[in-house]
Amino acid sequence: MRPFRYEVAHDPQAAVAMVAGHPQAAYLAGGTNLVDLMKLGVEGPELLVDITRLPLDRIERTDGGAIRIGAAVRNSDLAADVDVRRDAPVLAEAVLNGASGQLRNMATTGGNLLQRTRCLYFQDIAKPCNKREPGSGCPAREGEHRNLAILGASESCVATHPSDMAVALASLDAVVHIAAADGPREVPIAEMYRSPGEDPRRDTVLDPGSLITHVVIPGAALAGRSRYRKVRERASFAFAIASVAAVLAVDDGVVTDVRLALGAVAPMPWRARVAEEVLRGGPADEASFRRAIGRELEAAEPLRDNAYKVPLVANVVVRTLVDLATAPEAGR
Repeated sequence: MRPFRYEVAHDPQAAVAMVAGHPQAAYLAGGTNLVDLMKLGVEGPELLVDITRLPLDRIERTDGGAIRIGAAVRNSDLAADVDVRRDAPVLAEAVLNGASGQLRNMATTGGNLLQRTRCLYFQDIAKPCNKREPGSGCPAREGEHRNLAILGASESCVATHPSDMAVALASLDAVVHIAAADGPREVPIAEMYRSPGEDPRRDTVLDPGSLITHVVIPGAALAGRSRYRKVRERASFAFAIASVAAVLAVDDGVVTDVRLALGAVAPMPWRARVAEEVLRGGPADEASFRRAIGRELEAAEPLRDNAYKVPLVANVVVRTLVDLATAPEAGR
């Protein structure tokens, strides 16, 4: 591990000033991803700014019925929160499926949203990788890509975003609040992640030094039944090979609202807007669900070894929506 300088921030703007003013600086919260990347040599910050003392560790209900989640809220506290479990079970389920109890006790909301891909080539500095070194190539395209992207990728990068939490928040129309050098900003989570294009180094649209302060789930997004379903290669904690976060509202057998986000299939949480449009106003039955996700997956561009994800995602989505549509509370 390379030597680095360590500073403790006691104010969000002071933290932003320290990191924005140093090209090789990074924020340190739970460190569950950053420290691993430092050990691997993928990341080598010269300055670490500890933000664990900042007052960003609360979950609050706003006057408008929204849920406000501080960026420093630990994953274990988020999954156990009464309001989250009652009104946004999709988020609690995603967090509980995301990691072991030990990691949940360390990992934070902001860090979870900004974690880097687990693509084998990205994590191995002996291999070329456009996400680390643009122009060096993407060996995953012809190499080991069984668990990589089928949607939203590019010739330069087929990595997937690993966060379970981000997929759930995408289905809840969450808004990410940011402190930046030029002042506070709000970014809908569906707009925060960027496509890799020809330069996949940046995962998000956030400027260097930007600090996530909190995430807000609008009160209107909490209506309807919700669920998170994750498929992984082993029963113990592992990254998804496919997942879905679904919010569904049904009235007299008709879909009145639906929000779907897919995980482990794209470089970002993939909001399935084509499928949503097909479903709204239609019957809440298995045939309609299968037709809708089929339309969404027409855009899939699988590689040699990950075409299995297309029927897998379709089946996971249909199973999840059927469960929600037939739940006793779904028609309320």
